[in-house]
Formats: sequence, C-alpha cells, structure tokens
Amino acid sequence: MRLYSIICICLIFIFTSCKKDGVGDFLSTPDRKPYFEPVPFGMAKVEQGSFSMGPSDQDIERSATPVKKVSVESFWIDETEITNNEYRQFVSWVRDSIARSLLAESFPEFIITETRKGELLENPRLNWETKINWKEDEYRTVLNELLYQEQDRFFGKEEIDTRKLIYEYFWIDYKQAAKRANSYNYQTQSYSGMVTNQQGEQVPIQNRSSFIMGESTAVYPDTLVWIRDFTYSYNEPFSRNYFWHIAYDDYPVVGVTWQQAKAFCHWRTRMLNEFQDFIGEPGIHDYRLPNEAEWEYAARGGKQMTIYPWGSYYTRTQDGCFVANFKPLRGNYVADSNVSTNTMKVGSYDPNPFGIYDMAGNVAEWTSGAFDESSYDYMNDLNPTYEYNARHDDPAVLKRKVIRGGSWKDIAHFIQVSSRSFEYQDTAKSYVGFRCVRTSFKGEYDRK
Repeated sequence: MRLYSIICICLIFIFTSCKKDGVGDFLSTPDRKPYFEPVPFGMAKVEQGSFSMGPSDQDIERSATPVKKVSVESFWIDETEITNNEYRQFVSWVRDSIARSLLAESFPEFIITETRKGELLENPRLNWETKINWKEDEYRTVLNELLYQEQDRFFGKEEIDTRKLIYEYFWIDYKQAAKRANSYNYQTQSYSGMVTNQQGEQVPIQNRSSFIMGESTAVYPDTLVWIRDFTYSYNEPFSRNYFWHIAYDDYPVVGVTWQQAKAFCHWRTRMLNEFQDFIGEPGIHDYRLPNEAEWEYAARGGKQMTIYPWGSYYTRTQDGCFVANFKPLRGNYVADSNVSTNTMKVGSYDPNPFGIYDMAGNVAEWTSGAFDESSYDYMNDLNPTYEYNARHDDPAVLKRKVIRGGSWKDIAHFIQVSSRSFEYQDTAKSYVGFRCVRTSFKGEYDRK
C-alpha cells in the first residue's frame, strides 16, 4: 500500500510538471488552434534553398555577370503570368470604388455608417452590396464625371474615361524606419532623424506616420504599346482588342508599368486580408513582385547550373518542336505550329519542375529589383535584393527596374534563367508583364 501511494504521488508530480498553466509559469492561450497556411489559389510553393545566382559555365557571356551563392526563404509564386482577365478585375474594382464614392455623396444607400447592431462606425465604408445601375437617370447625373466628355468621345459613344481610374494606396517604408539615425527616445518620447517623403524632400520625423507613404497610380494599361513599340508594323487590332476582348482573357496582360504592377499587388493583398478579417482568420504576407533571386530560383526549378527552366541546353524537343514562346530562327516567328507571332495563352507549354509556367518567353516579367550592373557584388547572400523607390523627378538611371525571362520578341539568349535586362518603371511595353509572389509562413503548411 505504501509503494502504491509513492507511485501515485510520482505520477501526479510528472503530469503536473509538464503543464504550462501553473502559477508563475507561461499560460497557454485558450482555444489556440495550430496555424495552417491556406494554399493560395493559382500559386506554386517554392521551398527555401540555396543556388548559384548568375550564368552557368556553359554561358558564352559568363564574364558579363558574376556568380553569387545565395539562399532564399520559402515563398509562393503565381503559376502563370497575370492575365488580362485577372488584371481587368483590378481595373473594374477601381472603377466601381470611384463610382460608389461619387454616389455615396448623394445616395446614402452606397455608404455604411453603422454596424448591424446599430453601433456607429468610426470610419464609414462603401456599401458594395448595392448594385450600380449605370443607365438610371439619377445615377447618370453623378457618374457623368467618370465618362469621357463630349469633345473626347468617338462618334458620341459614352465610355469610361480610363485616365480617371486611379488607385490610391499607402505603404510603410520599413527601410527608412530601420535606419539607426531614425530612433525613438523613450525619455523625451520623441523621434530623431530625417525621412525622405514622397516629394523627395528630407523632413524631420514627427511620429510613426512619417514612415507611411502614399501613392496614386492610374491603373488602366497602355493599349497603344502595340503600335508604339514597332515602327512600320500593323498592330492596330491588338491595340483595340487585346486587353478587353474575351478572346484574350487567358493571355498575359501587357502595357502595364512597374508602378501599376506594384499597385496590383497591393490591391490583391488588400482584398484577401479584408476577406480573412471578415471570416475571423489571421492575415497573410503581402503579395508583391519577386526580387531577382526569387525569380531566378523559381525559374531554375531546383536544377543547378542550367541554362533554361526546363533543364536542357536546347530550345527544342527531340521531335524538333520549340519548348517556349520566343523569337526563333532569326525572325521566323512561326517556325513551327507551337509558336505564335506574339503572346500566347499562359500555360501553353509544359511547366518547370516547380510547376511554374512560362518562366522563359511569352512576356518578360517585372521584378522588384532596381537595375545595377554591379548589384550582385554588394547584395546580401540571404534573401538578396537591391531596391530603390524612384520618384517622379529622379533621373532616368534611378528608374531602371530589372525584367527577367525574355519575351515572344526576344532571341534565345534573353530567355535564359540568368539573363537580366531592364525597363524604366514608368514605361509600358507590349512584351512585359508580371506575376506575384508571397512569402510563406514557417511551420506546418499542409492539413493532415
């Protein structure tokens, strides 16, 4: 009986010592469930790893760019480039949000001022459940501000003035906030240091809001790039129809500047986080443009020292068919039935080992990186990136942004995984599009 009592006391001591809810110990959060990151729709997972960033030994221009061993964190990346259909959703949302803001000034049904429980909202918000009847006379008087005026109309047709579709958003400049000179004095409860505002002026830091930057971006793509990019070439049908016609829904969006691509990423984050908040779930990492290292790592598909995303040294299959949409045979755009004279539907060719399509050809892709010939020399070897948020009045050299992957109009050299070029952040081209990435959370990723 004595031995039995000793054993019971020992067992009680063991079990109680393993708990975390004792006095003076850490308390576990009640009803705290394990976090499982939901798989983003249409995105592929790229696990963390390291690789040699830059040209391989077989590249004849190997000396032009150094090789750097780098490591990148896990991230999600769009399986395909952003399509016309996907980007149109962004444009339509901007159009409707502006329209609802105008209508809310005269029609209370377009704004929500209180909760369902009758509590007044500190910040009233737009009511997206009320439908907009664009032909209703009462609404037309207000919405006429969004239409082309008489002198700008073709054949008197009423159309949305795309120049007025402007997306306004804010973001936090963490890099400026992290500078050692920009510090907070807890004794005086004040900041010291300077911050560069959106006008490029150095101003004293007043409070935390000094690091909040605001931007306004016209979101409608430049549809005239099909004509502007080519001299003495008949491309008017693409200028008229490529972006909005249903036949091109699944084609990559083009005519989008780097700034517009960045605005799309912000909007995409905003939409998902608002939904997560609505269903009571935690938010997600921001959608953004990939940096150079992420793009190249994803393009390689886990293969080291290869030239193309598919791992081969050649741009044809054993049957002689091309494996990407690019400019083959010195200008013969239709060298076989598998290629096109310009863009093709996303995913027309096989994906790389990571399940990602069109990392070579079709359209070149914006990255977040600022272009500098020597950036590999001073970038960190952990999640390397070199970025600069150029302002309107900055010199052109500071507005260069790296594009990767080559396009339908490029020769084979530019569709190699290590090839890099640039375009200016405020310019749009008929051969440049983009895709988004999103940093992955640590821990368990798949539901079991």
